[in-house]
Amino acid sequence: MNQMDFRSRCAVVTGGAAGIGLAVAKRIVASGGRVALWDRDEHALAAARTAVGAGTVTHALDVADNAAVESAARAAETELGSVDVLVCSAGITGPNATTWEYPVDAWRQVFDVNVHGLFYCNRAIVPVMQKTGYGRIVNIASVAGKEGNPNAPAYSASKAAVIGLTKSLGKELAKTNIRVNCVTPAAVRTAIFDQMTQQHIDFMLSKIPIGRFGSVDEIASLVCWLASEDCSFSTGSVFDASGGRATY
Repeated sequence: MNQMDFRSRCAVVTGGAAGIGLAVAKRIVASGGRVALWDRDEHALAAARTAVGAGTVTHALDVADNAAVESAARAAETELGSVDVLVCSAGITGPNATTWEYPVDAWRQVFDVNVHGLFYCNRAIVPVMQKTGYGRIVNIASVAGKEGNPNAPAYSASKAAVIGLTKSLGKELAKTNIRVNCVTPAAVRTAIFDQMTQQHIDFMLSKIPIGRFGSVDEIASLVCWLASEDCSFSTGSVFDASGGRATY
């Protein structure tokens, strides 16, 4: 594992109990930082806290609950002393269905987590970063937000919204030392695959020129550079991690 310099830096990682979020948290702590893990799975959080290491704090919450997010943001600032980094990795795929057959309740749920929840987290943490005049925000989008995956309209549309929000916030904060970027991975084999049909998984693999799925560590390495002080001249930008799939 190549290390970045996160000494004296404190991070909040949503969806931090597993997958990309957990891999990011491990890298930050291994590079000298401290993290607060946010996730709705209390049992997974307990295991993640042990895996990430000493000094890690956890908050069990649903990011789709704005009041819970604001409370957790206040708690993280108190426990860590500051929040220098926010990585928004919490997300769900929703079912696989055509747009005209897509369940309305599932559509709302995907947007509640992937869009509204991410917005709540960005909104709550930016004022904390403004107090110190420094921050790095990395939102996890998806190549589906660029290209649109068939039979995944809610997921594709929600990740496109993440890209748009990232660009807006990055421009709003461009005159400060707070940088806001997003990553657009192709499919990475995590527990989120449990929400997909095998047919959809096979379709996603067929679109990746490298011929395999990405790993959480590969995505985490890019995320951690974007979350570091070295990322100083990129903001409101979209960084591809799709195994050659993305065409722009």
